[in-house]
Amino acid sequence: MTDRSPVNLIRIAREGGVEESAEPLNLGSRVRELRKSKGWTLEQAAQHAGLARSTLSKIENGQMSPTYEALKKLATGLQISVPQLFTPPSPGQISGRMAVTKTGQGKTHATTTYEHELLGDALSKKQMLPYRARIRARSVEEFDGWVRHDGEEFLYVLTGVIRLYTEFYEPIEMRRGDSAYYDATMGHNVVSVSDEDATILWVTSLS
Repeated sequence: MTDRSPVNLIRIAREGGVEESAEPLNLGSRVRELRKSKGWTLEQAAQHAGLARSTLSKIENGQMSPTYEALKKLATGLQISVPQLFTPPSPGQISGRMAVTKTGQGKTHATTTYEHELLGDALSKKQMLPYRARIRARSVEEFDGWVRHDGEEFLYVLTGVIRLYTEFYEPIEMRRGDSAYYDATMGHNVVSVSDEDATILWVTSLS
């Protein structure tokens, strides 16, 4: 039977092209680091991995050596490969950052003018805020003045037709596939001009 102990998996990872480290990596600390990089509690990470919370706690605290099956579940739950569990991140980099939002499963927030669906909401400390929006507004008069906030913003029309109003430019009509990138501190509003409510993808920078 093939040796599937954590020690042997380090060797497998190295043979797969992972750079050899002078110091052995602490698996428990690595798993905790990956979990926290996703902003997950111990309970949330255990659910994603299909492991008992007590099992994950023991792994993180070095109280047990996980089986290969447990390592596979951990890697799948953290959305990385098994070798990455034994590979320290490069300085200044965050490892294992990914969030998948299935259609219609984003957290929603509705206003009188827009209906937002937050995307990638499972990640904390994001540099961008992506969301899908249904544009309810039909007239710029429906807004209580300009919308403005810090950062920059990218807008991409998914369906329908919109009119983008900005503080320093003439209104522009935009259709499916059209996009705009602008300074979000500049006042801006979006309205639907098609028969149906238009939908757009918005990405706002947070830094």
